[in-house]
Parts: sequence; C-alpha cells; structure tokens
Amino acid sequence: MADPRAPAARRLAVKLGASAVAMFGFGFLLVPIYDAVCRIAGIGGRTSDVAAVAVAGEIDADRTVVVEFVAIRNEQATWEFHPATVSMEVHPGQLYDTTFFARNLTTSRLVGQAIPRVAPGTAAKYFKKTECFCFTPQPFDGGEGRDMGLQFMVDPDLPQHIDRLTLTYTFFQSPAGAS
Repeated sequence: MADPRAPAARRLAVKLGASAVAMFGFGFLLVPIYDAVCRIAGIGGRTSDVAAVAVAGEIDADRTVVVEFVAIRNEQATWEFHPATVSMEVHPGQLYDTTFFARNLTTSRLVGQAIPRVAPGTAAKYFKKTECFCFTPQPFDGGEGRDMGLQFMVDPDLPQHIDRLTLTYTFFQSPAGAS
C-alpha cells in the first residue's frame, strides 16, 4: 500500500528545490544589481566609465580642493604603477591635467585596465574626467613603460564641507589581450 504522505513529501521537496534555485539566482544577480544601484545613486566612490563633456562654466577661484592621487597594484602584479604627482590643489570648475606612469615588468605583452574610485564616495559624482587612461584597456609590450594621461575637473557644486578628494586607481592585468 502506498504511503499517504508521499504526495506531501514530493511537494515539499519541489518547494525546497525551487527555494534553493531562487536563492542561488538571487546571489548570482546581487553583484550586478549592487553595481547598478551604486551607479544610479552615485554612491560607493565609483566614477563614470565615460568621458565627461568639458563645459565652460564658472571657476571658483576663491575655493581650493586638494585632490590626492593613489595607485594600487597587487603585490604579485607584474607592473610598476604610480602617479606623477601625489596631490594637487585645484579650483572647482577648472580643467587640470596629470599623468600616471605604468611599466610592464615582464618580457611578454600584457594589457592593463585601471579601475577608479573617489573618496569620500559621496563626492564621486562631482569628480569629472574628460580624458582618462581608465576608459580603455592599455596594451604594453614587454618592458614598455609610459605616462598615461588624465584630464579632470572638480564640479563647482561639490559640497562646501568637502575640501579633499582622493582618486585611487587600481591597475589590473586584463585577461583579454594578454599573450
């Protein structure tokens, strides 16, 4: 004789299996959802991945903001990577140029990609890059080194209580293009 509890046990097994699949799917989608929310809300220190349009506007000559530049690479990284200058005093609304230097320390061709962050995170939307080496992957032949340009401005609408920004680039070896 068949167990009368079998249909209930089967329904429970199906529900538990569906719950496990739903939890896995949610966990898998959590990172892209988080990135999208941070990008839309302008939080987390992420700067835009596209060039800002340089707009002629008011330069706040009465205000200065210190912009610090930090370069990060993995200890095992095969790169030399550092900013040309560690900080600049800038006037909001004015365009500035600086560079970061990178060198491939191997004899093989490598491709690097820089990921920017701005601290404090709430100020990221006020840091505008018009040109940046971070917009595209950077190919390097073995032993090649070069200065990579950055043109930026701090938006005059930056809240008055923020007088210091830190722009950090993390330079990764990109798996695409490496030989």
